[in-house]
Amino acid sequence: MGDVLWTPPADVRERSRIGSYLRWLREHRGLEFADYDELWRWSVTDLDAFWRSVWDHFEVVAHTPPTATLTDRGMPGARWFPGATLNYAENVLRMPGRADDDPVVIAHGQTRAPVTLTAAGLREQVRRVTAGLRRLGVTAGDRVAAYAPNIPETYVLLLATSSLGAIFSSCAPEFGTRSVTDRWQQIEPKVLVSVDGYRYGEKPVDRRGEVAAIRAALPSLEHTVSIAYLDPAGPPPEGAISWTELAAPTDEPLTFTPVAFDHPLYVLYSSGTTGLPKPIVHGHGGILLEHLKMLALHHDLGPADRFFWFTTTGWMMWNFLVSGPAVGAAIVLFDGNPGHPDLGALWRLAEETGTTYLGTSAPFLLACRKSGLVPKETADLSALRGVGSTGAPLPAEGFTWVYETVGEDLQLQSLSGGTDVCTGFVGGVPLLAVHAGEITCRALGAKVEARSADGTPVIGELGELVITEPMPSMPVGFWNDVDGTRYREAYFDLYPGVWRHGDWITINDRGGCVITGRSDATLNRGGVRLGTAEFYSVVEGLDEVVDSVVVHLEDDEGGAGELLLFVVLAEGLELDDAMRKKICRELRTALSPRHVPDEIHQVRAVPRTLSAKKLEVPVKKILTGTPVDAAAARGALANPESLTAFAALAQHRTPRP
Repeated sequence: MGDVLWTPPADVRERSRIGSYLRWLREHRGLEFADYDELWRWSVTDLDAFWRSVWDHFEVVAHTPPTATLTDRGMPGARWFPGATLNYAENVLRMPGRADDDPVVIAHGQTRAPVTLTAAGLREQVRRVTAGLRRLGVTAGDRVAAYAPNIPETYVLLLATSSLGAIFSSCAPEFGTRSVTDRWQQIEPKVLVSVDGYRYGEKPVDRRGEVAAIRAALPSLEHTVSIAYLDPAGPPPEGAISWTELAAPTDEPLTFTPVAFDHPLYVLYSSGTTGLPKPIVHGHGGILLEHLKMLALHHDLGPADRFFWFTTTGWMMWNFLVSGPAVGAAIVLFDGNPGHPDLGALWRLAEETGTTYLGTSAPFLLACRKSGLVPKETADLSALRGVGSTGAPLPAEGFTWVYETVGEDLQLQSLSGGTDVCTGFVGGVPLLAVHAGEITCRALGAKVEARSADGTPVIGELGELVITEPMPSMPVGFWNDVDGTRYREAYFDLYPGVWRHGDWITINDRGGCVITGRSDATLNRGGVRLGTAEFYSVVEGLDEVVDSVVVHLEDDEGGAGELLLFVVLAEGLELDDAMRKKICRELRTALSPRHVPDEIHQVRAVPRTLSAKKLEVPVKKILTGTPVDAAAARGALANPESLTAFAALAQHRTPRP
């Protein structure tokens, strides 16, 4: 761990956006910082000065100025930029550095021909759809829901909704009816905008039945708008209007409703694997400031860039991606199967669209590696200078693969954060080297610490990831959580006044971070905590293993408990004793004897959320006797049928004495 794979060029401060920010701090604030660590320490100590510098440096468009930066540092309840009024959409549509005829939205997919919107074209579409929503009676505070994929219409709808001060929420159309209604019955939308279906690879997926069921389950709906996406000639369902009608030509000018800094912008949802998904409310100002900081200063994006992150509208990375134009970057949208016709598809799309920064997930990069793909032989990636990875920890071999097969001069940024803050707490920065298997740094303004079991901060040791100072993009609250009880329980119960995120993290003495899995899915053998990420890295590094999930069943008497490993093997392979021995040998050699499982079982599939996260906790619950429906909300899973194998095993297995 820790081999240096990339170092910043000597003139990084002259060429990068964080370099120009450092010059601005010197000229406008009289502040000098020798290195990133000094800058970070200032950013998490003098919160007022740091966040006001982000506001001023990026020249946030406000209708009324703030009376202060931060009125209370306590969490929860920190109040940012009181008195300010602004609008997220107005700041995004400013598109600094972009001429009217510059392409700013480049959309590709498997359902229709590519679509490009220029800066002027995007503003025009938002102007029309804003007027259309106004005709439907949408005003500030109303909810507008999109059952639609990663296409320009969904983006235009987000900007139009927020321009009115209304509140946006999206679900990807692969979400089933129950998943969608579990989310939207909580927020009671006035308007639903939906597609009729989509193509995934070559497979057409008709969603008209689901749309009808969703409409029936949402009595709050006053209007439905249908996007003829799968069948462009198809009529809208009965009682609905078409997207074309919503976006009809109009003389109405584009205006932006000024709202308070913490006015709700959109509602994102926790994965909802147990109980109802948590409706996490994000505000206009917090999201704007956080994304300006992250996209420009950490990802180094600006008017010369084309920013592509593979995501659906059901994952917070979509919300992160579509803030790109706020820093002048054009965005690339993709809707479809990233493995069709093969795993080279996204890399070829990066070439075709001139992508300069490509974001994806660790599982995707590892799948490419496992398949033997060499992206630089599949596509011309000479324009690519940044690769982002999130969704799961990226092990050292994933880093090495990127530098060997994608490009040796690009910066690989592994980042981690979440839906809860709609950003990354830890990630990369142009000023620092990239070390294999390591997240480079804690992000500016994010006071991330590792806490030991007794609550003290530790360096070089595994600890709970906590945040000890407020950030503007922490949620405004949860929807309908009037007294804030659910919000406090979610993050502040264990350490009062400190945000506990639910991940294990190790922070080394140079500030590099390694996340080793969810703290609620920890493998705790004989008092030694083991993260799941390194476990998967070894097991799934074997050619025979396609996927895996590991759980630890604790012993009430405080013994070692049972470590159970479930593997999905390559097609045609059966788990036999020789394969079991091979897996155990690899784990013992690469990790330790403590990592050797007590039992290994073959399963058809590992249960995953709709955003592809493994579900260790529900598997553990099922194996300890919780009924399947109580252990996991089936609608939140990409493959709910995968749970039955664990339920069957729970009935038949005898726990070891």
